[in-house]
Amino acid sequence: MSVKTPKNWFKPVVWAALVWNLLGVIAFAMHMMMTPEMIGKLPLDQQAAYSNVPIWSTISFAIAVFGSTFGCLFLLAKNALATPTFALSLGAILIQQYYNFVVINSIELLGASAVFMPIFVIVIAIALLCLSIKGKQQGWLQ
Repeated sequence: MSVKTPKNWFKPVVWAALVWNLLGVIAFAMHMMMTPEMIGKLPLDQQAAYSNVPIWSTISFAIAVFGSTFGCLFLLAKNALATPTFALSLGAILIQQYYNFVVINSIELLGASAVFMPIFVIVIAIALLCLSIKGKQQGWLQ
């Protein structure tokens, strides 16, 4: 089966998504480098959000950002592994957001503004999963 040429908008969209996900990798790295002293300098409400994050939430964060980054690389390589990689990443995002919204109730801790970015992340993750599915259906991925 030969790979068909994707539409003209495909590569710019995937490159933009890759940059977005690399920013997520940077956010993860910054999260991992937070020391107790750095957390102590945050406002009290944010200290609560950053203190004692369970390992399962941290692992979900890592899978989410690295999975989606690899998904973008698979799309650029026209590889159908993008679809299961984006699905795994979306699942990890949902687990991480469960921690944020249910376990620590980030809306109560940080206010309604804590909702925008997580919803935006979920929407982008769903869009990338749909893009990979469409790419497979259109023969852009092999």
